[in-house]
Amino acid sequence: MKIIIINIKEIVQTERAERVSVRSGAGMSVLDNIRDGYIVINGEFIEEFGEMSNLTEEQTTGAKIIDAAGRMVLPAFCDSHTHLVYAGSREMEYIDKIRGLSYQEIAARGGGILNSAQLLHNTSEKDLLNQTMARAWEIIRFGTGAVEIKSGYGLTVEDEVKMLRVAREIGSSTPLTVKTTFLGAHAVPLRYRDRREEYVDEIITEMIPAVVSENLADFIDVFTEDGFFSIADTERIFEAGAKYGLRPKVHANQMSFSGGVQVGVKYNAISVDHLEFTGEEEFAALKGTGTIATVLPGSTFFLEMEYAPVRDMINFGLPVAIATNYNPGSSPSGDMKFMMALAALKMKMTPYEVINASTINGAYAMGISNTHGTIAVGKVANLMVTKPIPSIEYIPYAISTPLVERMFLKGREIDVR
Repeated sequence: MKIIIINIKEIVQTERAERVSVRSGAGMSVLDNIRDGYIVINGEFIEEFGEMSNLTEEQTTGAKIIDAAGRMVLPAFCDSHTHLVYAGSREMEYIDKIRGLSYQEIAARGGGILNSAQLLHNTSEKDLLNQTMARAWEIIRFGTGAVEIKSGYGLTVEDEVKMLRVAREIGSSTPLTVKTTFLGAHAVPLRYRDRREEYVDEIITEMIPAVVSENLADFIDVFTEDGFFSIADTERIFEAGAKYGLRPKVHANQMSFSGGVQVGVKYNAISVDHLEFTGEEEFAALKGTGTIATVLPGSTFFLEMEYAPVRDMINFGLPVAIATNYNPGSSPSGDMKFMMALAALKMKMTPYEVINASTINGAYAMGISNTHGTIAVGKVANLMVTKPIPSIEYIPYAISTPLVERMFLKGREIDVR
């Protein structure tokens, strides 16, 4: 049955004749919106949209009609960087942080990623799936329709595979569109203390083949940072991944000018993420490439760091995506609307820019901007109907006010109560 949403106050982020895969620089301030509009959903896809004055009685015959008077419709958010699959929580480290310990100091004491790895190792795949399923439905209620999920809390062949199986199951058992990323190079496990290069050997010779044999990953990632993995490590891992068709992503320049941006560009990474430590050298490396800058304001906020210089990135002409980095240690939130508010307040992005960064550019960072991220004929009907709101500007302004009244994912209405 067709579904027609009518009397939409404003349809936000539409594409008509001209399609784009990503918005960059000044183009991030461009939104094509329709006031007093309608959208036709047929099966999983958007069949038509336009002004209410053009909707005919014949079109509505036999269709389910949903009246959205006073409400806006946007594409569902595309969250391109998460660690959604994890076991337990790390609130005791939060207390350590309040007492003054840095992220690096907590990690050096066996906390951080290694703590999550131990918790995950002791959790069955069934329990891990149940925990992740709850978070998946949480982000749907926040307005997310497509999500990237990384491994990286396993750090053994068996546990990395376990994580990615759970991530794939989230894509099968929920209406979310899920892309998966193998991140075995997230931290060096204790069994390889002071033998990092030997762990890299294990990633290359054992983990990558195991992951690929079950078709569990779309991308490959490395935490390229002092104290984690070097440029040489990153190159070895990316070259190994390339043999299996795994395109890179990079945890880049979070804590230092690590060279992660440049190595990402060298290996045609789809995105380089974090980017708190970036300047014109990194901007120039990214300009004109197929690699998008992805910022994670939730972790910057939680770790109380300096925010990535997004205003300078946009002024340089770069495309920027926003993601949550939802994880138990540095960004325990999957709320894209909150990330948009942080980006506006702390990174000085405009409301139009944060919408582009959270929709079409987030879709690009997952390789799905041809099917997601805008409202266009033929694209997947991943749509959110807002509560009654006065303006687009209200979305990042109302920091904690719930935004979503109804969600449609793959053309099906989802209960978000």
